Amino acid sequence: MQPFIAPGFNLPLAWTMDLLLPVLLKAVQNIDEVIVSPDDRKMLRDLRDERLLFFTNHPTTAEPPITYHLGNLMGARFQYMASRQVFDWNGGIAGKVISNLGGFSVIAGINDRESFKTARAALAKPGGKLVLYPEGEPTSGENDSLMPFQQGAAQISFWAMDDARKIDPNANIMILPGFIKYVAQGTENEVRAQITAAIAKLEKKMQIDPGNKNLLRRFLTVGRVMVEEAEAEYKISAASEGDFDYRIGRIRHAILDNVAEKLGVTNATGYDLKADAIIKLRFLFAQLEMIMIDYPDAKLPKLSESEKEWVHRELVKAFDFIVIKKDYLISRPTAERFMEWLARFESYKYGKTPRALGGEPPLIARKAYVKFARPFPITEYWSENKSEKKKGVDKMLKRLRNDIQDQLDDALNLTQPLVKPYDVGDD
Repeated sequence: MQPFIAPGFNLPLAWTMDLLLPVLLKAVQNIDEVIVSPDDRKMLRDLRDERLLFFTNHPTTAEPPITYHLGNLMGARFQYMASRQVFDWNGGIAGKVISNLGGFSVIAGINDRESFKTARAALAKPGGKLVLYPEGEPTSGENDSLMPFQQGAAQISFWAMDDARKIDPNANIMILPGFIKYVAQGTENEVRAQITAAIAKLEKKMQIDPGNKNLLRRFLTVGRVMVEEAEAEYKISAASEGDFDYRIGRIRHAILDNVAEKLGVTNATGYDLKADAIIKLRFLFAQLEMIMIDYPDAKLPKLSESEKEWVHRELVKAFDFIVIKKDYLISRPTAERFMEWLARFESYKYGKTPRALGGEPPLIARKAYVKFARPFPITEYWSENKSEKKKGVDKMLKRLRNDIQDQLDDALNLTQPLVKPYDVGDD
């Protein structure tokens, strides 16, 4: 397979996508509508002729088609950096569409020179526009939290600015931070009924008697039983039942370290046993991705198809345990957060691929609200002085995270808890 997929542009395909996008968003992502305020629509049109780098959160696979829609509102065409694995989805059909709409591949976790070169060129040209997701891959599946940002996302913009100034001494790049918030549709009773039916199905499969537990306690009970099953599967010694997050943490690290051993990666080859789980997961997904595409690296192990499937499934399990956090649900038990936990449970128990990794669309229809922070010129942080650039990258990345976090916080009130926060009832 090709290590790098270059971008192209097919105008008839783009016109077709423009026409069918609402239908595709509904069919593939269960999104009924993308909502952008009139003021923000004007702001987007005002940026149409600028070099522009758009950053947004990336909890699922729904963000790329939404940003495509934003390009239409702007009257421009974005280029996109997408994980190399995405180009092989649906037998490669997804990749053909993505690449012909301006998408190009990147392999996370390595110095993907072709990808970085393409990103720089896309942004440096007059009027160039690029979308980057600073959280990187894999996506988190949590709409109300942000994963650590990757420094390379900001570094690319500085490299592109260097290139742009070689073309035009007065060139600038506008940075636009955004946030996408998904809100479940339907009445409270309708949404509650769908979520209750889904958790009841899981309880039946796991032979759990719900008794008179309230909805929040039922979710926590399913989570506890899932943890107990995983502890038994991975031969993890018993721990205090009250320390849910600690127990989940041990499971995800056990899974990841087990996969690392299978792949033969060690501290010497970049796998840090003491690293945060998300760092380990990113590293191992990158290793698997390179193995899947036969990346030319003699250090990579040769795996059979069944072994590749095993590694992928184990990494998905680790992903499920990484994003299950007790306080995230009980502190704000909205329909959206219940649905995110359901996706984890169903991935683990039914073997479903989570939507965040390209699987099935959410159970309940949603609207996507797009919010923006104030756009700013990169020259607020970029400098021709090489010694100042590292500081500038760090400062811009910090600004980006703060801006996107502010939009996330502001969007929380778009949805309200289904049950009283922290009301976990009796076990």
